[in-house]
Amino acid sequence: MPLRIYNTLTRQKEEFVPVQPGRATIYSCGPTVYRYVHIGNLRAFLTADLLCRALEGRGYEVKQVKNITDVGHMRQEMLERGEDKVIASALAEGKTPKEITDFYTEAFHRDEEALNIRPAQVYPRATEHIAHMLALTERLVDRGFGYVVEGNVYFDVARFSGYGRLSGNPPESLLEGVRAEADPLKRDARDFALWKAAEPGRLMKWPSPWGEGFPGWHIECSAMSIHHLGARFDVHTGGVDNIFPHHEDEIAQSEAALGHRVVSYWLHTQHLLVDGVKMAKSAGNSYTLADLRDRGFEPLAFRYLCLTTHYRHRLNFTFASLRAAVAGLRRLREAAFLLAYQEDHDDPGATEEWRRRFWSAMEDDLGLPLALGVTWQMLASGLSPAARGRLLLEFDEVLGLDLAAVATSGRALPEPVRVLVHRREERRREGDYSVGDQLRHQVAAMGYEVRDTRRGPQVVPAPPVPAGPTAVASSAEVVSLLEEPDACGFSICVVARDDLAGVQRCLPAALDASRGHDVEVLVVDNGSLDGSPAWLDDLAAGDRRLHVIQCDHYLGAAAGRNVALKQSRGRLILLLDTSVELTGDVFSPLAEVLADATVGVAGAWGVTTHDLRYFEDASGPEVDAVEAYLMAFRRERVREVGLIDERYRFYRHLDLDYSFAFRDRGYRNVLVPGLPLRRHEHSEWSRLAEEERQHLSKRNFYRFLHRWGGRRDLLVMHHQHS
Repeated sequence: MPLRIYNTLTRQKEEFVPVQPGRATIYSCGPTVYRYVHIGNLRAFLTADLLCRALEGRGYEVKQVKNITDVGHMRQEMLERGEDKVIASALAEGKTPKEITDFYTEAFHRDEEALNIRPAQVYPRATEHIAHMLALTERLVDRGFGYVVEGNVYFDVARFSGYGRLSGNPPESLLEGVRAEADPLKRDARDFALWKAAEPGRLMKWPSPWGEGFPGWHIECSAMSIHHLGARFDVHTGGVDNIFPHHEDEIAQSEAALGHRVVSYWLHTQHLLVDGVKMAKSAGNSYTLADLRDRGFEPLAFRYLCLTTHYRHRLNFTFASLRAAVAGLRRLREAAFLLAYQEDHDDPGATEEWRRRFWSAMEDDLGLPLALGVTWQMLASGLSPAARGRLLLEFDEVLGLDLAAVATSGRALPEPVRVLVHRREERRREGDYSVGDQLRHQVAAMGYEVRDTRRGPQVVPAPPVPAGPTAVASSAEVVSLLEEPDACGFSICVVARDDLAGVQRCLPAALDASRGHDVEVLVVDNGSLDGSPAWLDDLAAGDRRLHVIQCDHYLGAAAGRNVALKQSRGRLILLLDTSVELTGDVFSPLAEVLADATVGVAGAWGVTTHDLRYFEDASGPEVDAVEAYLMAFRRERVREVGLIDERYRFYRHLDLDYSFAFRDRGYRNVLVPGLPLRRHEHSEWSRLAEEERQHLSKRNFYRFLHRWGGRRDLLVMHHQHS
């Protein structure tokens, strides 16, 4: 059957009919190169690669153009506000914007190579096509679709009758999708910039008929796609986040300039979620390929994972699913390796039937999950080993898992390995199993694993050595000890995340201050990559009171604390932030206060409120909420109140919510004066830009307000009557 792909423009699957018979032309929205691309970006690039491979497999000559957006939007005042500390640091070192974009462009190419994404035929850079953008903008002005205001050129959306077709937004709703604040220079808020006048402090700008400036975001792709692929081309790919306004605006300006439809098919990849939530740098769940490598995963495991979910469906990325992908990839490699040895006994009819089933899945809108399933079914079928081996490598031309390299190594097993395996078999036949085991270990040291089967020894590539001990992937997989009897007086719970300096200050001080008390110290390393895990393991080796729980990624602020709470065995629990340094015995006064059965949470700092919207620092003794820098409570209360709400991925206002959960159960929250401690700068707060702080704090506050906003009965009495 012919290839059918889902066209976002028409909202249906359509047979692929190219502009030129036998030739497929594709434009893919590429990276913006002032940072590393994240795995969500890479999923969209993988979809484009799989489309190219499928078309090539069906006999098409493919030309793919993938743009590099290196037109910087690096304004000095943005850098001074700390909106991009990486770029600011690079500029401070004397690097030019071009040096910065060159660096990230090379990093992008390395990521694509690591994922076995075949290179596009052309990688046009925006900075090398300014002349084409200016020419296209002038054409739009001449045709009455563009207008000039104070050196800016805007596209007049009202003149283009088809605007909104791609996104499905009717004209009256388009105002809701405007990305930026209203521009007073526009005739209509829906209008978008084709060319912008350079403001003071702009680092990248060019001369134009309207003065110095820089191209609008959308005109770049229209100019480059038309220049390299012509006035009509077949497929435009990207992520669903590109649909509006980027691709909607591309359609408008390209068709307005040329007077006809330019792109036949629009193909969009759905979002990649992480642990069920949207990926965002500010949420601590925006991962790069380097982040996966640092956690011991190879890039092709991520490619395998992407094959298991259709590109038009959301992919929920978890490290547990990535580990499953590692296992699946390993099994495919073993099959490729072992089948490479087999002699040729083919069954052409059966082979063709499996080939038909594979391509039936692929031709139905790139049905990779089904095609991968067909591959596994074929490997388990009664086909001859040689036929299965050839089909596996043939299918992998589309899957892109680089199984041919493994198969090649299977045909040419290193001679030293062959010799050792042969010697091992001789020793085993003679009953000398101890020497046989030694030889097996020598084979393993060379990267191969010997498996004993009824047909004799089977040699396969050894699986990669795990990067470290098995780590926690979610709080749900941690066994709760809360129902078990108390095993000590205090559980000190510390959650660390990329704060080695704070950990090195906080933990020794806590261990020191707790001498003479019956304590355990639980440290949850919440996916740190700054050397904290190794330092913590070394510290734990020298103090039996210290237990370290490693997370394989950032679980979120609340989830990290819940891991510690679930593993606590102390009669009393002390949640301690790494920004707090204990300088003496805090345990005796906290225990004395918590002996009062009416007390819920005790701490060092707290806040009160009149209306649940504005909170003020308070000196106590009773407060509405105890701040999370230091919170102490009875372990038995956690069984009653429950764990912390894990929607609080950022730490701010988590303490308000948990404090109110105690008040909701009728307990008082109190401060303990004079506790011996010092409070230092909070690293997570200080490393965030001001806008990120406000955004994350506000989101958490509205979450708190939604739950408790109508509960004035939970406020301390003197506020209710004030």
